[in-house]
Amino acid sequence: MLLLDTALLLLALVIILAGAELFTNSLEHVGQRYQLSEGLVGSVFAAVATALPETVVPVIAVFFGGSDRTVREGIGVGAILGSPLMLITLAMALIALVTGLKRGWNVELKPELSGLLRDLGYFLVAYAIAFLGLFVPREPAGIHAVAGFCLVFLYTFYVYNTVRASAALVHRGHGTTAGAALHLKHTKLPHALALELVQLVIGLAFIVGGAKLFITGVEHVAAATGISVLVLSLIIIPVATEMPEKFNSILWVRRGKDTLAFGNLTGAMVFQGTLLPAFGLQLAGWTPDHDVVWTMGITIAMALWTLLLALRRRLTPVALLVNGVAYMLFFLLIVPH
Repeated sequence: MLLLDTALLLLALVIILAGAELFTNSLEHVGQRYQLSEGLVGSVFAAVATALPETVVPVIAVFFGGSDRTVREGIGVGAILGSPLMLITLAMALIALVTGLKRGWNVELKPELSGLLRDLGYFLVAYAIAFLGLFVPREPAGIHAVAGFCLVFLYTFYVYNTVRASAALVHRGHGTTAGAALHLKHTKLPHALALELVQLVIGLAFIVGGAKLFITGVEHVAAATGISVLVLSLIIIPVATEMPEKFNSILWVRRGKDTLAFGNLTGAMVFQGTLLPAFGLQLAGWTPDHDVVWTMGITIAMALWTLLLALRRRLTPVALLVNGVAYMLFFLLIVPH
């Protein structure tokens, strides 16, 4: 039975990756068509697209999971918190590994700096609000709802600022260019905006369907192994649902598109550090549990570390390997519990 559940998780992963590839490929073509900046495409459009599994998982788990509310909310909280941690630690370390082997360990990575600093700044402010929300009592009612509204407003303002900066970035040479032909072009249909949008929708459908399969697999694995659903959700779900960001960012950084690579990760972090915690704050499971506090603490620490590297122009592969060490620390702290 456990073997079957593992096969289900792997199938969900394949579906998610296929959807992300279709979506990102079409998104590059749409960005090129409308002369959008790499910062806007990476930090908003690609980030939101590849963050869809992480968004869908907690919502579906809480409202349409099983009959046990504690299990449902455990999966939801784990999916919400595990994703930003995975991006700022493991995903950044993978970028460091790929670029270190290809370009050298002490060569500075050069994403467009203003966008990177904007993403990390917004994320840190939002995540600090979410972190403080762990320690705020549920009574009087309404405090968590207000905090959630503030996080939604913060993301809206972030998107507004990113869109406003797009035209200037294109003028400075940071426009989006498609790295490969549209996949649906192989069907011999004429390459037009409609075909790009059709591929976009197909990619989204794959991503959402894969996320639903993953929820089922995690619930079954938790029941079979006796491991806490919160721990499983913090580790297994982010590894799978964040694969689109890792995969796309690695491809982009190998092609020298550092702005798209970093924007895809940090833009997803802003999305996941605002809208998802806004939902999580309303759950009874949003409490200062040992695993939750360590997860959020390490995430904030690594976001500050990456921000410091960017400000000091020392965003090198060897420095970003520290982010990978932080993930190993997280694993050692969480798994025993």
